[in-house]
Amino acid sequence: MTALDAQVAVRRGAFALDVTITAQPGEIVAVLGPNGAGKSTLLAVLAGHLAPSAGVVRVGERTLTAVGDGVTTAVRPERRSVGLLGQEPLVFPHLSARENVAFGPRAAGVPAAQARRTADEWLAAVGLGALADRRPDALSGGQRQRVALARALAAEPAVLLLDEPFAQLDVRTAAELRDLVRAQVRRTRTSTVLVTHDVLDAVTLADRVVVLHDGQVVERGRPLDVLTEPAHPFTAALAGVNLVVGRLVREPDGSTALAGPGGVRVPCSATDGTRAQVTFSPSAVTVGAGWPARVVDLEPGTTGVRVRTTGDVLVDLPPAQVARLGLQVGTELRLSVPTEHVRVRTLG
Repeated sequence: MTALDAQVAVRRGAFALDVTITAQPGEIVAVLGPNGAGKSTLLAVLAGHLAPSAGVVRVGERTLTAVGDGVTTAVRPERRSVGLLGQEPLVFPHLSARENVAFGPRAAGVPAAQARRTADEWLAAVGLGALADRRPDALSGGQRQRVALARALAAEPAVLLLDEPFAQLDVRTAAELRDLVRAQVRRTRTSTVLVTHDVLDAVTLADRVVVLHDGQVVERGRPLDVLTEPAHPFTAALAGVNLVVGRLVREPDGSTALAGPGGVRVPCSATDGTRAQVTFSPSAVTVGAGWPARVVDLEPGTTGVRVRTTGDVLVDLPPAQVARLGLQVGTELRLSVPTEHVRVRTLG
């Protein structure tokens, strides 16, 4: 039962990664961010496959990586007790599913018969008990991903790194394996870092989330807190809410509104004269009165049509209303949001 504690910096041309991350025993920390944010680079450093430009990686009392001040420590990946499951299910092509999963326990000195029993238990847990004797070329991509996951879990590492582990799986299988991972992490008290693009992974698995953007941590906290009141446009988009940053002003009737870019003017209950951000659901926006806007794009939404407008404000409308209003790119309209649907966070 050991915690992961890392502070790492990576410099690659114009790209710079600078991250501090911890994961306590039995805790799952989800790392979110757009493509190119540095998520996989972070995992490569933690696993020992990439040396950072500076920083330190510790697991419990062990220093696995240390670069800086003339000191360099680099424990080889296979000696770290850090398991990495990458986006591609890298399994040994010449070994059966059972032999693949047994590899970790065997490498740790477990007798062959016991390792095979452990492998069979894990293959059954991931739904592949009947396919234990098959080699990877006789398995589908999703089945190979399940073999790779079983192999990572069977090794019982001190730290588990998961890079999009459910991306190639169907919805039902992904849900089952999320439950399996959660139970295993809790049982073994394994410190776990999960990289994902799927908000469902974050809300169903993670104890905490870390959001990366351009190599920097832009927010962190409990999934509920971060997704309910996002502080960065990427997180707001992931949570499916509008995020507007601007200045609080007093309206002629004495009420307060946030004046944002593109003429956005959102009523809110807050003190004027300071900067703030507001968040609100696209479904809370009404058309017909309020600030002037223009349609930028139209796309399918989860419950109808999602309309992107100037100021980067999203509006969810029923298809019949879109047809009645004759909305198309360039259409001018007016938008408003009821104050009770607006969440405010002052910025100073």
